[in-house]
Amino acid sequence: MLAMLEVLPKISLFKDLTTQEQSRVLQVGTEVSLSPGEMLFKQGEPATHFYILITGAIQLSQKIDSRELVLATYESGKFFGEVPLLAGIVHLVSGKALSSSYLLALKEEDFWQVLMLFPSVRRAVLGHMASRMQELQTLSQHRQKLIALGTLAAGLAHELNNPASAARGASRQLHDTMPKRHALVLKCLEKRLEPTKLEYLLELKRNCVEYAAASNSSDLLTKMDWEDQLTSWLEEHDITDGWKLAPSLVAGGLNIENLEVISEQLTTDTLRDVLTWLEVMLTEASLVNVLDQGISRISELVGAVKSYSYVDQAPLKRKNIDLHQGIDNTLTILGYKLRKHRISVIREYAENLPCIEADGSALNQVWTNLIDNAIDALGEQGKIWVRTSVGKDYLTVEIADNGPGIPPEIQSRIFEPFFTTKEVGKGTGIGLDLSYRIIVSEHNGSIRCFSEPGNTSFLIYLPIGSVQPD
Repeated sequence: MLAMLEVLPKISLFKDLTTQEQSRVLQVGTEVSLSPGEMLFKQGEPATHFYILITGAIQLSQKIDSRELVLATYESGKFFGEVPLLAGIVHLVSGKALSSSYLLALKEEDFWQVLMLFPSVRRAVLGHMASRMQELQTLSQHRQKLIALGTLAAGLAHELNNPASAARGASRQLHDTMPKRHALVLKCLEKRLEPTKLEYLLELKRNCVEYAAASNSSDLLTKMDWEDQLTSWLEEHDITDGWKLAPSLVAGGLNIENLEVISEQLTTDTLRDVLTWLEVMLTEASLVNVLDQGISRISELVGAVKSYSYVDQAPLKRKNIDLHQGIDNTLTILGYKLRKHRISVIREYAENLPCIEADGSALNQVWTNLIDNAIDALGEQGKIWVRTSVGKDYLTVEIADNGPGIPPEIQSRIFEPFFTTKEVGKGTGIGLDLSYRIIVSEHNGSIRCFSEPGNTSFLIYLPIGSVQPD
């Protein structure tokens, strides 16, 4: 009792009460001690008490479907439990001790009596209720939307995977059938060409295809000049529609000197057929390469979406995750936005970064929020650095950009719920707050921000074991 009388004046809720009034509160209150992991109340249970947290930390979470979503963590000096009591409803959330915790609990009837007797307590409780109710509902809705989005993304990835696999199979089949068809063409050419000339053409074809596949690039003006020269040469040698053949022949590395050598060994009719054959093969090879690259890109995106949403993983089960893979998947998802704003990403990854037990989907939300904010801050052009390192007890992820920075006067508020500097409709003020909760409340880590013009850096510390960085 005497110890509580010393602590109670330090609690903001009771700071305006006299010592006698504080003693009266203690007389009707009950002291509660909780061990780490012990439940204080569960979602859906009738609300019976109002709580003041003296020491320790209480985590509030809400179960949606089969997922337990962390909504808030209250630390020493905070009070809670007024929402269901004042609204006459059951607990909307569950409360669990994160560490050894010590609380003062008021029964419902005593809580109402304290509100009636002490106006300063009444004003503080009622003032917090509206904002707290809105915060809990908004965070819950936001997390539900994220879950729904993850489910949608997973379903979309699954649906995309089927046609992508079919397209990849067709591409492989094309690779198999093209040589067979070319072999049939060569049988026709064998009747018109001597063995040495045929061997020369086969070698020429291999060189052209390899040249085109290597993507040897020259500037556009030089290519156009080469194409004009080849078109003129082809017309001079009575090859009609030479302008159609020229781009592919140039892509295969052929020039006038090559064509002169070829023409010396062939008649005009055969030359026309051979060059058309070369152009068709080069075009086919180019189209198949484009098809392969497109399918690979689709497969990469599908894989990134599946990994990003952690589809098919059982909820609430943390797994050994690779932070680099999660960050890379996030960058893939944001790739279009990065390219649109001409922003380059520099990865500076630590070698042999160990995997950690974590909720990969939740961490991907953090990477998304931080990188997306960096993109918005940079506007058009700029750089984003993603760095990782290993400490004794924790891993560090740093996401930095060379944008204008965060004004010093608001840096202390950026992790507050609903605080945003973006225009109406462009920001909810939830992203950084949610990131803070995921890192601190769900993973026992920490997140810090350092910002000045030209350098804004978010540092995330994730414990390898159960140790949190100082």
